Amino acid sequence: MINGYVIGESLRTGAVFEPEGLRIRRISRIDVSQSARGGQPSTWTFVEFETDDSRATALAQALAQALEPDMGWYSDFVVGDDRVVVFAGKVFRCRRGDAQGRAEAVAYGRSVGTPEDQLDWKE
Repeated sequence: MINGYVIGESLRTGAVFEPEGLRIRRISRIDVSQSARGGQPSTWTFVEFETDDSRATALAQALAQALEPDMGWYSDFVVGDDRVVVFAGKVFRCRRGDAQGRAEAVAYGRSVGTPEDQLDWKE
């Protein structure tokens, strides 16, 4: 079972994010004013979801199409032994603990403007 979230404010204007089989677990609004950076809103809407492992590729593609390319927004989730990190138009999938795979995703995040302290997904 995939459990993940997407930040509502990270979706580009006009995007429709509705991958088949996605189930919403919880929606919450969090004050992130202490960690928001350069143009990011001070309150984020966390949309927590779950779906079946078999839908990982479709989920990643839907996120890649829906995420706002500005400011380095991303979403990530775990499927089996893999960590999937999704930016607008780009998907990274590597084994958890794969330092090289993680480094590639982090480098890409830096290149698209993700604040350094937000490149902190867990293994």
